[in-house]
Amino acid sequence: MRENGNLQLPLAPVWGQHDRSKELEQISILLDAHPHLSKLATADLRGNRSANRGRKGMSGEQILRIGLLYMTYELTYEELTFHLGDSSAFRAFARLPLDRTPKVSTLKNNLKRVRPETWEAVNLALVKTAELEGVEKGRMTRTDCTVVETNIHHPTDSDLLWDCVRVITRILKRLAKQFPHEPWDFHDRTRRAKKRAHEIAYPPRKLGMKKREQREQLYRDLIMVTEEVYEYGIDALAKLKLVTPSGILDAAFVASTEAELREFLASTQKVIEQSYRRVIEGKSVPNEDKIVSIFETHTDIIIKKNREVLFGHKVCLTGGKSSMILDAVVEEGNPADSTMVERSIQRVDNIYGRPPRQASFDGGFASKDNLRLAKQAGVEDVMFHKKCGLEVEDMAKSPWVFRKLRKFRAGIEACISTLKRAFGMRRASWRGEQGFRSYVWASIASFNAVILARRLISAT
Repeated sequence: MRENGNLQLPLAPVWGQHDRSKELEQISILLDAHPHLSKLATADLRGNRSANRGRKGMSGEQILRIGLLYMTYELTYEELTFHLGDSSAFRAFARLPLDRTPKVSTLKNNLKRVRPETWEAVNLALVKTAELEGVEKGRMTRTDCTVVETNIHHPTDSDLLWDCVRVITRILKRLAKQFPHEPWDFHDRTRRAKKRAHEIAYPPRKLGMKKREQREQLYRDLIMVTEEVYEYGIDALAKLKLVTPSGILDAAFVASTEAELREFLASTQKVIEQSYRRVIEGKSVPNEDKIVSIFETHTDIIIKKNREVLFGHKVCLTGGKSSMILDAVVEEGNPADSTMVERSIQRVDNIYGRPPRQASFDGGFASKDNLRLAKQAGVEDVMFHKKCGLEVEDMAKSPWVFRKLRKFRAGIEACISTLKRAFGMRRASWRGEQGFRSYVWASIASFNAVILARRLISAT
């Protein structure tokens, strides 16, 4: 018998029968088995503030679960807000009340507060659960490195100088608007700087001048403008200390603006120095002394074997037989792969209380010293993708085992591809070094949660 409508809606969460809904329900069960993770996230959200003051806000459990949704489905904040209000499975997973949906600004402000250590703890909990369920024992491991890019534009000296001018000028305008009675003496040079940066990228034709001379002349003018704006910033920083705030909000504004201005002035000084050395003096600047972004100053320059240049951080990943990522390390600089063998084995030992029985590595990890260290650590069979003068008999029990491990190692490439293609790890969009590390670990934890959920569902 058909009715006109159902006036009584269900009060319990509705997951649905779709495969993705079932995956989310299984992941929710996995998270419920580790309540300490919610406490870690709550501590990150509170920071140094008292737990009994301020608005109630979102819970650590909600933010942790929303972060997994954000990474798993590669959603923008606007799309995530829509699905949290529209999808019953998303709401059930995130434990949101029926009458409330978080705003975009709320999600941005809360997700970035979760520390990378918390996301690493989430991943460790999933790995431990996989061991208890018999999904991943950690007996066979495969290790390889990849590069995760930071969210910056391609760095050129002219673009960096233009960034410095516009950002410092923007801060000065903000100060002049907030404290209009203070003597903020500066001139807006953004139009001139933008014009010079555009002319350097697309040089106009000038009769009687060589292209190199014309380029140098444009750079000299752009550097001069940047130095002028830099002096404006130094003067404003000195005057900012003399400003008397009229209230708590003004005091917070002064403190945050002073810290922001000081940070960008330090970056601007480095950009001016490296631009002058590279363009005017014609000298080379070592990679460790270069700055490629005034917003993501922690960015490393990674040069791959095929001479491809990437800007971000090198990440060393160790995977298992189940395709789960057991461990990850965000490197500083561009260290050689051959320096990471002993550490990767030791970190797996710390997770499982024993070293892996068989370990496979990419060709860049190969060396006689690394083979010796792996054997001393207790690894029975070691495989390097390139032999590099090593004998198969010294690495594995037999050629058959060596070939098996070589084929097994190739699977880490598929895992890295999936992480970048489907879980957003190609480029980290969260700002700052801590935000970068949080983004990487959140991507890995989401990847492992989906794999473990699918394995458990298929086993039932």
